[in-house]
Amino acid sequence: MSLPIDPAQLDGADVGEKRATLEMDHEEAVEHVREAFTDAGFGVPEEFSPSELLNEKVEGADHDHYYVLGACNPNMADRALDASDNRIGALFPCNVVIWQEEPGTQTVYHVSIMRIARLVGLAPDDEEWDDIVDETGELVEEAWANLDTA
Repeated sequence: MSLPIDPAQLDGADVGEKRATLEMDHEEAVEHVREAFTDAGFGVPEEFSPSELLNEKVEGADHDHYYVLGACNPNMADRALDASDNRIGALFPCNVVIWQEEPGTQTVYHVSIMRIARLVGLAPDDEEWDDIVDETGELVEEAWANLDTA
């Protein structure tokens, strides 16, 4: 199967990639990230630990701490659903993941589903979608700034 786009031609900015390192325990980092995103206007309607699930369900699995926060700004989600003929919902919520690099060091990672949706044809390439990408990007930037100050 050939891909419709060449991933090697994309860089982190194309998909809204964000990465940060937090020097704290994993549970503290999860709470810190949750607060940073909540303070920026996101709700967190979904969260779970894939590492706990896999370690429990897969014999021999030994994954370090890994946690997913499903963040959502309801106003942006509503606009995005309308502008994409509801298709963007297949990518909801906007995930932020936190994984442990080593005890006391956590990585926070996020990509923009709004940017990715446009790249793969789930969202239009028009001015309305540009506004949605820009506004969600501003919210994520605020949340990212809160990681240092929350």
